[in-house]
Amino acid sequence: MTVFSSTLNQTAFLFCFILFGYFLAKINVLQPNSTKVLSKLENSLFIPALVMGTFIENFTVNRLGEMWKLMAISVAIELCVIPLAVFIPKLLSKDTYLQKISTYGLAISNWGFMGNAVMLGLFPELFFEYIIFTLPLWIVNFIWAIPALLMPLSAKPTFKDKLKNLFNPMFVGMLIGMATGLLQISLPDFFVNAVNAAGSCMSPVAMLLTGIAVSAINLKETFKTKYIYILSFFRLIAIPAVFSFVLSFIPLSQTAYICAVVSISMPLGMNIVVIPSAYGREKPVCSGLVIVSHILSCITLPVLFSIFL
Repeated sequence: MTVFSSTLNQTAFLFCFILFGYFLAKINVLQPNSTKVLSKLENSLFIPALVMGTFIENFTVNRLGEMWKLMAISVAIELCVIPLAVFIPKLLSKDTYLQKISTYGLAISNWGFMGNAVMLGLFPELFFEYIIFTLPLWIVNFIWAIPALLMPLSAKPTFKDKLKNLFNPMFVGMLIGMATGLLQISLPDFFVNAVNAAGSCMSPVAMLLTGIAVSAINLKETFKTKYIYILSFFRLIAIPAVFSFVLSFIPLSQTAYICAVVSISMPLGMNIVVIPSAYGREKPVCSGLVIVSHILSCITLPVLFSIFL
């Protein structure tokens, strides 16, 4: 019951910030272009600072061996999830574009913004390991998922563009943190404190962004769409439950198991709204999938974690 209540409190805490963002946007305190500003702050400062601070503190020679094991497990799980993510949408819709969006949502959960926030709240001592575990997922996201599933054919980037996307501020922050931690470089206290303070903004701002995005959705029509609930069932219940159950019989370390269950249990990510919108291809069902899956995750996460963790 402790896991259930702790997870419920954490998801409810995060959902409060979604509501804050929603109502502040609805009463025009936050304008629609606020998402661009907050998104840039999130991706250029807050997430890189969080990752950098984590690596500065935890990246040592003694932990290198553990890193490769976590990444290998992450790759193995994702290779099993992707075929299901491709197959399931084909059973649910004949719309090719919707199939691609759904494949992305099933294969790439919100293990970034939401997953980071949940790990920080429930398992802060394992946050470094979680970052390592999700590193291959970021690579899959930038090299395959976003270009192949979310961008129009005419906008597909070259391999050089993909590498450029991969070396984003978060990845650069990780490299700096890795070098600093591995070489045991002593940094001034004011700099470390500034990095940690910026990193602590990651979770609240991520949820505010979600709330602002939701404020532009016609919620009445959204909640009537059956497809949204069906896909959310697969993303939030079926896939996490099956994989968590199977993984419980595999001799994994407790750390690897927790990282796997948390990452695979998250709701659909915001990219299915943000990236198609940039190309004028966003559909109402995309926004609906994001908001409904995030709302339902406040129930599914506590239940799944109380059963499997």
